[in-house]
Amino acid sequence: MTFWENLLKILDSKMTLPPAWGWFHILFWILTILFAVLLCVFHKKDRPERVRKVVLAVAIVVTILEIYKQINYSFSYGNGITFDYQWYAFPWQFCSTPMYAGLLAGIIKKGKIHDALCAFLATYAMFAGLCVMVYPNDIYTNIIGINIQTSICHGTMISVAIYLLYSGHVKLQHKTILKAMSVFACAMGIAMILNEITYKCGLEETFNMFYISPHHPPHLPVYSSVQAVVPFPFCTIIYFAAFSFVAYLILLTAIGIRKIALTIQSKKQKNALDKMNETSLSEEKVL
Repeated sequence: MTFWENLLKILDSKMTLPPAWGWFHILFWILTILFAVLLCVFHKKDRPERVRKVVLAVAIVVTILEIYKQINYSFSYGNGITFDYQWYAFPWQFCSTPMYAGLLAGIIKKGKIHDALCAFLATYAMFAGLCVMVYPNDIYTNIIGINIQTSICHGTMISVAIYLLYSGHVKLQHKTILKAMSVFACAMGIAMILNEITYKCGLEETFNMFYISPHHPPHLPVYSSVQAVVPFPFCTIIYFAAFSFVAYLILLTAIGIRKIALTIQSKKQKNALDKMNETSLSEEKVL
């Protein structure tokens, strides 16, 4: 075999299909949580540039892994190297968009566009990561590298989202969801345009970005039922509203956690102040 055939063979190494909540799945949950904790522990306040570098670094790693995935899906070895691009794996699904958002957020300095991208990463991207990390049955394969790739990509969506919310880089305000929605709307719009272009060009293979194309059978578990009875493009409005609602719930959860944390902190400070006052009164009585 040539060097390239050996490389493709290594990238295509096989493993037993990992079950949901098996050792492989649990391992990457532990790594996801650990990475989130480390990012938060070593966070330095008032350092937006540091946050931007972290987001960019993670996005670069995810991009490299996505390139590996595209190579693995497109090339095969045997009687020489053959190339056959798998259009269904084109990297513009909902779970792919955090990669682009992270790259742009890491490059663009803090401002309206940067804030909107980070708001998207903290809400919609967390939703995407949670969907796969909670129920990974549809994304696991018998290829070791692909399983590692998808686990890292979806796990870091959760870790980075937690970091952005914890650091305060993404404001815990209700209007934050509007910034995130603008990014999601653009990403969804691009998916619809790509779906139409490939269909008009006569692509015979499956090309269904965001799984909202009217030219292919429904795929998403719940949305497929909606798409089967609601005419296009009204079903896409439901899609947008449903995903936005869940993203908003994530933001509301973060706001609620902050309020609870501030309440606990306030009570601790009040108790400490009361003890100091009691001590002062005791000392005055002794005198």
